[in-house]
Amino acid sequence: MRISISVLLCLALTPTYSGPGRLALPRENQVRAVPVQLFPDNPARRRVGRLTYLDGVELVESGTGIGGYSAMRVQGDRFTLLSDGGNLLHFRWRGGTRLSDAEYSVLPAGPGRGWEKRDRDSESLAVDPRSGAVWVGFERKNEIWRYDPSFHHATGHSKPDVMSNWQKNGGAEAIAFMPERGLVVLSESTRPHRAPGRQAIYFLGDPVEAPLRGFTFVYHPPQGMQPTDAVALADGRLLVLNRGLDLPFDFSASLVLIERDAIRPGAAVRGAVIATLKAPALHDNFEGLALTSEGGRQIVWLLSDNNQFPLQRTLLLKFALEI
Repeated sequence: MRISISVLLCLALTPTYSGPGRLALPRENQVRAVPVQLFPDNPARRRVGRLTYLDGVELVESGTGIGGYSAMRVQGDRFTLLSDGGNLLHFRWRGGTRLSDAEYSVLPAGPGRGWEKRDRDSESLAVDPRSGAVWVGFERKNEIWRYDPSFHHATGHSKPDVMSNWQKNGGAEAIAFMPERGLVVLSESTRPHRAPGRQAIYFLGDPVEAPLRGFTFVYHPPQGMQPTDAVALADGRLLVLNRGLDLPFDFSASLVLIERDAIRPGAAVRGAVIATLKAPALHDNFEGLALTSEGGRQIVWLLSDNNQFPLQRTLLLKFALEI
């Protein structure tokens, strides 16, 4: 597996803390939104594949315990971003520079206590639209934790046996809540017995309550890419975000649409690429994906993880899904 230089430098420069409790986030943290264009050299161009660009910003933060966001929840104009260190950024965004009510918090519980990535590597989240319950995947621990909608309390967790052999840095990178009230979990890089593809699980129900109920399958991302997030459409099709990397910082991202009936026990699952973000379009380490609706249109949200490194950015992009 290729590891970006930025990740290595981030791990080397991030302050180390492990102990009985987490450090409080400072109140002086600030965040602002700086508008960006999908094609910086051609602002009039707003289409890439099956996506139409509607709006987007770079989130510029100051303070500590910031950046590194790998997943998000979007509810109207309210956003919650989850970092790979268990930190949360909440804010309202109404487009352009109109960002307000920014607030930082931390996950109230998890598999580790400290600030280090190895302690609390929260890489993915999925939301039950009915109850508001949130599931978070912890990559290095291969655990799934469930939280209340406000992220004030953990309501349960499990360490599924079927995930026990997943690589420490290749675990639950993507979790998607399915309309049938189950969850799909995709490994970032763990292969099935060294064969092509990535290990994946369809939990039939809540993996916290019934971690043994479900089946495995194999997801085949586009050549040279890794899955980083996923979300289900209302009709049961699965949209998967995939990341490509050519060292040192030449990122790309592809969205893959998987038909509902393709996900079966033991299946080798491939999908159709519906959009790719690469130069000359905006491109970065896109790891977060969310889906909402607006005026009868399906809205796709993409979020990039800056790895807390100066040469990368936290980008939040809004698209209309044209399928």
